[in-house]
Amino acid sequence: MKHRIERPRGVSLVKVLAETLTVPALLFLGLLFCFPMAFHQPQPDHAKLVIAGVPLERRVDTALQSQHPGGFDVAAVADAREARRAVLDRDAVAGFATKGKHSVLYVAGANGVSLEQSLTKGFARLAAHDHQKLTVTDVAPTVRKDGLGTTLVYFAIAWNMPGYILATSLLRAVTLNRRRKLLMVTCFAAVVSAVGFFVGVGLGYLPDSPAALAIAFLLTTAVGTFSLGMAPFVKHFFPLAGLGLYIVLSVPSSGLVPVQLLPRFFQVLHAVMPLGNAVDGLRGVLYFDDAGVLKPVLVLCAWIAAGMTLLGLDAWRHHRVAARQLAEDEQEDVPEPPVEDPSVEAPVPTALPVRPHHFGELLPMLEGFVRDSEQQPVRHAAVTVMDTSGRQLVRTTTNPRGEYAVTGLPEGYVSVVVSHPGRDPLVHRKLMQSGVAVRADFTLHDRCNRTSRAAAHPLDLEPTGRGS
Repeated sequence: MKHRIERPRGVSLVKVLAETLTVPALLFLGLLFCFPMAFHQPQPDHAKLVIAGVPLERRVDTALQSQHPGGFDVAAVADAREARRAVLDRDAVAGFATKGKHSVLYVAGANGVSLEQSLTKGFARLAAHDHQKLTVTDVAPTVRKDGLGTTLVYFAIAWNMPGYILATSLLRAVTLNRRRKLLMVTCFAAVVSAVGFFVGVGLGYLPDSPAALAIAFLLTTAVGTFSLGMAPFVKHFFPLAGLGLYIVLSVPSSGLVPVQLLPRFFQVLHAVMPLGNAVDGLRGVLYFDDAGVLKPVLVLCAWIAAGMTLLGLDAWRHHRVAARQLAEDEQEDVPEPPVEDPSVEAPVPTALPVRPHHFGELLPMLEGFVRDSEQQPVRHAAVTVMDTSGRQLVRTTTNPRGEYAVTGLPEGYVSVVVSHPGRDPLVHRKLMQSGVAVRADFTLHDRCNRTSRAAAHPLDLEPTGRGS
């Protein structure tokens, strides 16, 4: 039986182009709007400052609001010591105090040199207006090789993206269950966090603080676990979802430009995205004596919990489908009145046309290709799928490219038989699992070569071989 869907050539071409271009087009638009908005001419937006003394705080607030309306949130503290402590505790990005003809600005180089320069420029203008000499004190300087205060972002990106790439690879590992995939994500995260940390310390890019290992591990684990969890729900939009989350939205809000200089939208993203929180956590453990680390750790753990919840929902969904199919199998011998509405019938084994799949359409459970001994496609090869009792479940033929696809198969082992006139038939045995696509590829040899092949490869003539 042949299963072919005839469409007008122009309509088919338009659909293929639309399906092919959707993901890169949306990714292009995301990069086009997000990166320039975040990185072009950064300006302070509600950056928190502390000023020693209430009278000075009012005067500074008035001056800064005239220069940068809405750029700073100014609060008063008792003295210069508290102003310095507020910067070290990450309650403010800068502290300012005056004494006679001298003024001091407390900043943290670990927050990024562009933020430090912006603050220094503004307060230098203010000090000059009051005929004071300004001294800038860096209370949290970075290591010598991190002069811009952005190296942590580069290392965080290196720990961020491999988690997503690993999840993409694990989606094709059909022999691994969810528990083993999670174990692989955990082990991989432990390895890459250790390698990245020791490379950074060895090359002088990172301070030698082992607590950074925990942040790096949580970041890679969070991205890998959440990616595995969301994959069954976004389906073939998974590349768009992954690249959108971990590049388009994460990189502009990561802290490559200090978050206090980003527009409000990216500041909100920074507060919830795993990459931005990992950068905050790394800065806390490496430069601020663990100040402000709890919140990033909780956010990263929340991403891990969300990923595991999605995996649990997917397992529960598959369990319900399997239980329903089992109940239907137990009742299949009981006579029932005919069902007039085909939409309420249980799924049955069905051959599918081999082509790109649209959203909402049936996805193949079993697919593969049939080739000859010269690795050329075999057209119109008969493909028969049988259950363990030998009952035929579905039968189809290969297309001009030697491909076939079948869906609606029950869970458990099935036998896939492929035959073609003038060639030796082959049988593969495959384990079908709900929600998992299985491949069964075949190489058919001409019968005229049977004797010579038997001498060289006796196992090729076995009537029932196991699938590779």
